[in-house]
Amino acid sequence: MSFNKKLGTANLLMLILCAIIITLAEYLFLSGDQLHGIFIGMWAPMLIGLMIFFKLVDNGK
Repeated sequence: MSFNKKLGTANLLMLILCAIIITLAEYLFLSGDQLHGIFIGMWAPMLIGLMIFFKLVDNGK
């Protein structure tokens, strides 16, 4: 079974989005805009938490 099929397209796209968010947050933080970097950096854990929540809800049915 391929990794994409096992993970799912939506989850794979969300993980790619999280990687982009982390990269953008690091760029903003290191370029001197610390507050915006921290604010945007908090989005990635929230998205991963939502992915886990939706997976648990889906498996419960």
